[in-house]
Amino acid sequence: MSERELLKERYDLVLERIRQIPEEQFGEERLKEYFDRTASFLLLLDDTGRFLEEGGLRTASLEELAERNHALYEDVLPEHYDKSYGDPVYAVEMLGEYGQELSWLYVELRRQIGCLYDGETEQVVAGMELFVEIYGVFACAWNEDRRLPPGDEIRKIIYWYVCDYQELRREREIRQMVCPDACAETELIENGDLGDVRYLYAYGRYVSENELETARYLSSLPEETIATMADTYTEGYRMGFEVTGKDLSKKKTVEIRYHMGFERMVRRAIHNFAGMGLRPVMRSDFLEGGTVNRQYSYDHRDDRALFLDRTYIKRSMEAVTAAFEKYRKEAAGYAGPAVIETFGQKEFDPVNKKEALRLSDEQNRLSVDFMAQYRALTQEYIKAEERSFTIIAFPIPEVGPVFRELFDETIRLNTLDYMLYRDVQQKLIDALDTADYCEVKGCGGNRTDLKVNLWKLKNPETETIFENCVADVNIPVGEVFTSPVLEGTNGILHVTRVFLNGLEYRDLSLTFEDGMIRDYTCGNFGTEEENRNFVKENILFRRETLPLGEFAIGTNTTAYCMAKRLDVEAKLPILIAEKTGPHFAVGDTCYDHTEDVQVYNPDGKEIVAKENARSALRGTKPEEAYFNCHTDITIPYDELGELTAVQKDGGRIPIIRNGRFVLPGTESLNEAFESVPGGGIH
Repeated sequence: MSERELLKERYDLVLERIRQIPEEQFGEERLKEYFDRTASFLLLLDDTGRFLEEGGLRTASLEELAERNHALYEDVLPEHYDKSYGDPVYAVEMLGEYGQELSWLYVELRRQIGCLYDGETEQVVAGMELFVEIYGVFACAWNEDRRLPPGDEIRKIIYWYVCDYQELRREREIRQMVCPDACAETELIENGDLGDVRYLYAYGRYVSENELETARYLSSLPEETIATMADTYTEGYRMGFEVTGKDLSKKKTVEIRYHMGFERMVRRAIHNFAGMGLRPVMRSDFLEGGTVNRQYSYDHRDDRALFLDRTYIKRSMEAVTAAFEKYRKEAAGYAGPAVIETFGQKEFDPVNKKEALRLSDEQNRLSVDFMAQYRALTQEYIKAEERSFTIIAFPIPEVGPVFRELFDETIRLNTLDYMLYRDVQQKLIDALDTADYCEVKGCGGNRTDLKVNLWKLKNPETETIFENCVADVNIPVGEVFTSPVLEGTNGILHVTRVFLNGLEYRDLSLTFEDGMIRDYTCGNFGTEEENRNFVKENILFRRETLPLGEFAIGTNTTAYCMAKRLDVEAKLPILIAEKTGPHFAVGDTCYDHTEDVQVYNPDGKEIVAKENARSALRGTKPEEAYFNCHTDITIPYDELGELTAVQKDGGRIPIIRNGRFVLPGTESLNEAFESVPGGGIH
C-alpha cells in the first residue's frame, strides 16, 4: 500500500469515528457538549476538504465563499468568543480541571484549517486522530466505572503528539521557506484573476473586510502606480546586497512575506525578482490575513507551557537539523526575506487571564535557549553574511476614512529623494563622528535622560561611526544609526505612548546601566507586577536583561508631519515611526552575525561601530553574544527636548533642540513642520 493510500485509509477511519461521537451517550454533559461541538467543527473541515477537491473555489459565488469562510472561523470571532472553548476563561468555567488542555486541543484543531488549504493532509489527519484518542480516554473511563481520567493522562497524550509530529512540522516549515516548488501561492498570484476578489478565499485564512477592500483598491490603481510600489520594494532588496558587497548572483530564492490583498503588487515583484534570477518562496505561517481575534491569539501565546521541556527542545532541534540537511542545497540559495508590512489596525488592549496557560520561569529559560539554538542552526545553513532583506509598509482600510489618502501619501514617502536625505544625513554623521557621547533628554511629559556612549574613531579620515541609511533594506529613507558602546551608556529612556509589534505601551520606561536594561515598567495595567511582566514578555522576550543595541536619529520629518496631519501617529509601523525621531533598539545590533563584513557609507568611509561588548563574545562565548531580538523604540520630535553631541574636551554640538534640527546644514529637514498646524511641535 502506498503512503497516499495509507493516509487515505487513516483519514476514512478517523472520520468515521468522529461521525459517531455526536450520536453516543456520555454522562458528563459539560464534556459531552465540548466533544460534540468539536466533532461538528471537524466534520465541517471534512466538508470543506471535499468542497476543495470538487473545485468549489472556482465555481462557488462570492457569497458562498464568504459564508463558508465565516463558518470556519465564526466560533472565535470577538462577538462569539466569550462562549467559545478557545477562550480559556469559558473553557475552564465549563470544563474545570480539563479546561486548559481541552482549550489547547480546540485551538490546535482550528490550526488545521490552514493545513487543509495548503494540502497538508497528514497534519489534518494527525489532529483528528489526537481528538479521537482524547475522546476515547474520557469515554472509556466514564463507561467503565463512571469516572474521569486524571488530567496528567491528557497532558501526556498532548505531549507525545507534539513531540511525535515535530519532524512533520519542522520539515514543512523549512521546505516552505527555501523550496519554490512548495509554494502554491505563486500559481495563484501569477495566473489568478486578481480583479475577482474571490481569489482571497483560496488561502483558507480568515477574510475580513480589510482584505476585500485592499484587493479592490489595488485592483483600481493604474499599472504605473503598482509598478512604482513594486519597483521600490524590489530595488531596495537589490540595493541591500549591493551596498553590503554581497553577491546576489549566488542566490536562487527570495522569501516574499505579504498581507492578503496585495497580490497585484506581489505579481509585479515576482516579475522583478525573476530578472535578478530569484524565484519566490512564501511560508504560510508568515502570510498575513484577516485578524480573527487578537485577544484569542494573545490568550494562547504561551500554549507550549503544556509540553515545553528539555526533551521537547531536543526533539525539535533534531527535527530542524534533519529538515535543513534534507534541503541543504536549497537553503544555501536562500537570499533572505522581502517583507510587505501593513499598518492601521485598530488599537488592541490585551486582557491578562489567569486561566490562560503561562510559561514557568524554567520554561521561559528553555524558550530563550531554544530560540538561540534555532538561530545558530539556521546560521549554519543560511549564512547571515551572504543574505539580505528589505521591508516596506502600506496602510490597510481598517485605519479609517483616511485610508486612500494615507495610502497615496505612503507611496510618496517610499519614493522620497534619497540623494537629498543622503547629503543632509552626512552633515549629521560628520558632527557625530567628532563626539565622545550623546545626551538625549525629553521635554513636557517625557522623562528621558540618557547618555549614549559612542565608538572612538582611530582613523577619522577613513572610518565612521554612523551608517548613512537611505532607502534600501529599510524603506522609506531617513536615519543614521550606530551600535553604541555599552560601558558608560546610562540613564532613562521614556516614551509616553508607543506601539511595538502590535501592542500599545503607555509610559514605557527602561533604565540602562552600562548599556544593559537594569529596570523597566509601563503604565498599561493596574499593578506594577502586571506592567513589568508585560514589558518582560514582549520587549525583553522573557530575558532578565537586554543591551542597547542601536542608537539612531530619524530624519524623515515628512513622515512625522504626514502622520500628524492625518492623525495616525499611533498607527505608524515601527518601520516608518523609527524615522520620525531618535530611536533606540534593545537587543542585538543591526549587524548581528555580520560584524566582520566590511560596510561603507556613500562617502567611502568604512563603518566600524558594528559590535558591542556582548556581540564581541561571538568567537569565545557565542551563546552569550546574541539575543535574537531587536525592538526599536522612538522618541517623537514633539517629546524631544535636546539631542546633543558632546566632544571629549567638553565641547557641545546641538543636533536637535525642542524638536527642531539645529545643526548647520540640516535646517531643510524642518521645512516639513510647516505643513501641520503649530509646526507639529507641542
